[in-house]
Amino acid sequence: MQQITLTQPDDWHLHVRTGDMLKTVINHTVRQFARAIIMPNLQPPVTNVAQALIYQQEILHAASSQYNFNPLMVLYLTNSTTVEDVRLAADSSAIHAFKLYPAGATTNSAQGITDLKAVFPIFAAMEEHNVPLLVHGEVTDADIDIFDRERVFIEQKLSVIHLHFPTLRIVLEHVTTREAVQFVQQAPDNIAATITPQHLLYNRNAILVGGIKPHYYCLPILKRETHREALVKAATSGNPKFFLGTDSAPHLSHLKENSCGCAGCYSAYAAIELYAEAFDAASALDKLEGFASFYGADFYQLPRNTQHITLEKTDWQVPDNYPVSDKTRLTPLKAGETLHWKLKESVA
Repeated sequence: MQQITLTQPDDWHLHVRTGDMLKTVINHTVRQFARAIIMPNLQPPVTNVAQALIYQQEILHAASSQYNFNPLMVLYLTNSTTVEDVRLAADSSAIHAFKLYPAGATTNSAQGITDLKAVFPIFAAMEEHNVPLLVHGEVTDADIDIFDRERVFIEQKLSVIHLHFPTLRIVLEHVTTREAVQFVQQAPDNIAATITPQHLLYNRNAILVGGIKPHYYCLPILKRETHREALVKAATSGNPKFFLGTDSAPHLSHLKENSCGCAGCYSAYAAIELYAEAFDAASALDKLEGFASFYGADFYQLPRNTQHITLEKTDWQVPDNYPVSDKTRLTPLKAGETLHWKLKESVA
């Protein structure tokens, strides 16, 4: 197959930051995706409707008017979130979910949840108002191996949430393990998962073999090949509980390439092409449209898009970096490498 046309996809997990970084990355997304779930872990985080509306306008102002793009806003769940915050979010057409970060789990998560049971009243209100809960599924206990943190979270935390709030719509974001896939497959239809391009394309060797490669470092961290294979099988299965969420997370190159080692892969520059690479390698391009364009919209109870994009099988070289300012750069996933699928510019 040399060309594939898809209903225009959506990105159901995206970081675009703010300021110069936002201006650098946003148009990479809008040329591909009609909508994106926008992560709220700014500094300070986006915790209420008023802040989300301001952030939404900043995004729209930075996005090219050439494209019709709709940023879907999310509120950051904190220990101070109230039932009234949930009611206001449910009444706002701009707000589509709350995000649960365990405190300390990932970038800008220090203000996340420290006591899960303390926010049970918030989960009850979300269940009542049909507001989805988006979950970064990792425990942060120092004695839990980093490669086991997703599995343990599912066993000790997510299972408890689902037990107490059985109709709460939950997205286990950026799943990375065979156990996460099995949990979602066996759960009822109100539980779904997003899968990133890096977790479909790479295992943990990409970070560690031949020297540490910081631009492949993300959280949850890449796992063993057996887990990658399970993710590919889930993504290409046609199961509507699994859908596209890049977790594209831009960091300045010098902050990735130092002792900080910021977690996050920048994939938005060629997100749909990267997914096409993974689906093509699995001989499953016929399953890409459902995963990229249909299942996420259905889960979020939004209409499917009506426009289309076209990908061509043609080689092109990924830039080494993208300038953010006169002195700073952003290094993309697969920098300097060759991709074999390319998005045609027009959206029809």
